Amino acid sequence: MELLHEKEFAPESIEGKVVAVIKTCYDPEIPVDIFSMGLIYEVEVSETKDVQVTMTLTSPACPVAGTLPPEVEHKIKAQVEEINSCTVEVVWDPPWTTDMMSEGAKLELGMM
Repeated sequence: MELLHEKEFAPESIEGKVVAVIKTCYDPEIPVDIFSMGLIYEVEVSETKDVQVTMTLTSPACPVAGTLPPEVEHKIKAQVEEINSCTVEVVWDPPWTTDMMSEGAKLELGMM
């Protein structure tokens, strides 16, 4: 699986703007943004400028399971003016592992 945080996004593109917003979202228990954590699996922008974000959480029992995905969706809708809509879907396959984290995230958490 290609890790999304390893892709390059043009900052002026809708995808780049969506990723920039996602990088402002944090799990309150972890001092690393959810994009660098590897929790965002896909950002799709349709021809009609509808955004679909596919993400996961560190575990199904994550205390922010009910609040973090709506926060991501709300922030994207509020901050990326060019889009028509945004939907965030939480998936559990593939399951998240620490291997999905960026090197920077691992350094921040003392894992390297």
